[in-house]
Amino acid sequence: MSEKEGRKLDILVSGAGIAGLTTAHFLLRAGHNVLLIERAPALRASGQNVDVRGHGLTVLQRMNTPQFNVESAVRAKTTEEKGLRFVDAADRPRAEFPVDDGASFTGEIEIMRGDLALVLYESIKHMSGLEVEFGIKIESIDQSNPEKVAVGLNGSWPSDKTLGTRKFDLVIAADGIMSSTRRLVFQEAAMNVVKPLSQWSCWFSIPWEKSDSAWARWYNAPKGRMILIRPDSGNLTRVSLWTMTRDPEVERSLTELLSSSMMAQKQYWVDLFQGAGWEASRVLDGIDDADDFYMQKIAQVKMDSWSNDRVVLVGDAGYCPSPVSGMGVTTAMTGAYVLAGEINHAPENVQAACKAYEDKMRPFTNVAQKLAPGTPGAANPESAWGIWLLYCFLGFISSTRLYKLFGSGINPPSQAMKLPHYGI
Repeated sequence: MSEKEGRKLDILVSGAGIAGLTTAHFLLRAGHNVLLIERAPALRASGQNVDVRGHGLTVLQRMNTPQFNVESAVRAKTTEEKGLRFVDAADRPRAEFPVDDGASFTGEIEIMRGDLALVLYESIKHMSGLEVEFGIKIESIDQSNPEKVAVGLNGSWPSDKTLGTRKFDLVIAADGIMSSTRRLVFQEAAMNVVKPLSQWSCWFSIPWEKSDSAWARWYNAPKGRMILIRPDSGNLTRVSLWTMTRDPEVERSLTELLSSSMMAQKQYWVDLFQGAGWEASRVLDGIDDADDFYMQKIAQVKMDSWSNDRVVLVGDAGYCPSPVSGMGVTTAMTGAYVLAGEINHAPENVQAACKAYEDKMRPFTNVAQKLAPGTPGAANPESAWGIWLLYCFLGFISSTRLYKLFGSGINPPSQAMKLPHYGI
């Protein structure tokens, strides 16, 4: 195992997303036992385009084994996106930003979130010490025993299976921005930790057409609306629709809409983007047939502490930087690696390990969450005049390449801390 030879922990990881799978990978390699649970009935193989940068790429490379080269498998599934173009209603490019791992909207590795999750799952599914259960969620957590944490594990609707109560040395909550484990354990400390950015979005795929290329295309429409079309893997094109929600009433109605049917959610976006121009008609025609549609609030998670005794948060559950930061996957994978490394360094004291993890990661996540001034509103103007000004500004910094001088304003530097090497 590690320098703490012979101390094998029993660890529950809740959430089979990027953070949970990466954490499980390194814990299993260190010789610990991991129960990985996911409330969904199967691994979620859908999602938006994501990129892997800086430390995230380093962590990806450290996952390579003689049996499975994770980096190569990921690179084989990239969308091969060449960069991002801002276009007007006639599809004329007004500014473009090619691939750059630091100062650009597109990183070296652009991949569909679902494809990345599938590769990470492939890297662990045959590892010794792994148990995986889909359709299971945490029902209760009891930390009254100082030696172990007791967790009630029941089926997630509509599943009726149960695992009963199991005991673990540590529970790792990797269950996303709306983490139910966070609410269950941190209670009052978990209230009001999701910080909305006055923006909502939805994602889905549509059939590829000749107008689609290896360049992502960003189109602004009045009233704070935006359409983003990006390359997908295969014969599909990935679409996301974005809207600013500066009105508290609209914010509340959208939050309620999350509990409605997918059909109702789709209809909301169809009504909102009618007459938006550019390729809106094509996009809205394709939304009905999209079986991978989902919508979400654009927000960040800011917690005063990431751990409570033998429960610790990782990834979006503890420090979501939001999709507009461009740092979500890199932050999740870096945090997962540091958490696993610190646990393996001090398995006899998981509370101290969790504190060391937070001490190392907190400066990094603070930078990742520091968005450019006015983000996201500045990139989503309300008026045609505001859109014209935005495109003039972007065209200027694109043509002069000035964006490279203040690239941290586009994406925070992904190497904001020295990444430890844990040897796992």
